[in-house]
Amino acid sequence: MATLPPSSIDSPAPNSSGSIVSSDLTLVIETATAACSVALLDGTTVLAAAHEVVGRGHAERLVPMIASLPGEGRAARILVDVGPGSFTGVRVGLAAALGLSIGWGAEVRGYSSLALLAASGFAGNPDIPQLAVVLEGGHGEVFMQAFHSQPFQEDGPFRSLVPIAALEALAGRPAFGSGVRHLAPLAEGLDLCETLPAAADARLLAADFTALPARPIYGRAPDAKTLAERGLA
Repeated sequence: MATLPPSSIDSPAPNSSGSIVSSDLTLVIETATAACSVALLDGTTVLAAAHEVVGRGHAERLVPMIASLPGEGRAARILVDVGPGSFTGVRVGLAAALGLSIGWGAEVRGYSSLALLAASGFAGNPDIPQLAVVLEGGHGEVFMQAFHSQPFQEDGPFRSLVPIAALEALAGRPAFGSGVRHLAPLAEGLDLCETLPAAADARLLAADFTALPARPIYGRAPDAKTLAERGLA
């Protein structure tokens, strides 16, 4: 059974005893799934982190969680999950990141929820050469993407698939993410690890995976349509 690295489960407790000034500080925001997660990094060192499973409560919990970090989370750089994932969750994280960047004069960059979980999966299972990340996609589908470990890279683009198609695309790889529960009933003997992304694991990502534009990546079109899209304007 695939496992998670200790950093995904146990992160240092937040310390509110004054601010820490360093150009290497990065605030990481993770709201693309049912988890609401933040971390303050100094380079690749996790100074403090908070992680809660909130379902749809990101808007209420995110700012207090950031404020609980040292120096109220203030950093020279903000790294935010841009998706794919929850339509609302991704937008909450981006709105907070962009708002804070204006007040702090901070740089904002994005990362993919799929890459974050892949990096975490390889860190906890260094002997596996490939894995797939499977996230809840809505409307009975999952978001899925495969990765190689050495070097760490994507094995093709991510896709939104019905579970039976995702099972076929899995091709025997271990799978990580919130969407693996949709695959479990379809076949026996699958190597599945149901997990959610944690902001602290952004320290595992190479620079190429932390330089996405700060705009959402949607795995599928939003359910709501504008009047123009519905032919009413």
